[in-house]
Amino acid sequence: MNESNIDWILAIACFLAGIGIGALGYHLLNANVARNQKVRQRLAEAELELSQVKDSLNDHFAKASELVNSIQRQSHELEQQLSQGADRLVDDLQLKRRLHPRQEGETQEDADPPQMPRDYAEGAQGTLSENYGLEPRKQRATEDETPPRY
Repeated sequence: MNESNIDWILAIACFLAGIGIGALGYHLLNANVARNQKVRQRLAEAELELSQVKDSLNDHFAKASELVNSIQRQSHELEQQLSQGADRLVDDLQLKRRLHPRQEGETQEDADPPQMPRDYAEGAQGTLSENYGLEPRKQRATEDETPPRY
């Protein structure tokens, strides 16, 4: 064969090999792009579903709050109606007191609020004193009492 034919055959073979390598590279690179696009699409769908769930959850809690407020209002109205009916129809004073516990409780709470429990002893002896609440020894000796036996 002629040298010029070999050059042409070699050029055509290199061109075909280049096309094959280019097609293989394009396929490999586009496979990752296709996977990334599928992942992005699934992510967008998941975000859309999450936002829909959040919206429905917000609607649910708003409706539940409205229902609770309605129940509280109706309960208050029922309590007022019962107390007004009791005031008009009941002559027994003790029964009226039981029907109106808040009125008496409010005056007692205002007069003497409950004390907060403490975990320390009063006085300058500090916390968890061993002799808190016991009589001093001088008073016991003068009273001629025998100490209690345990």
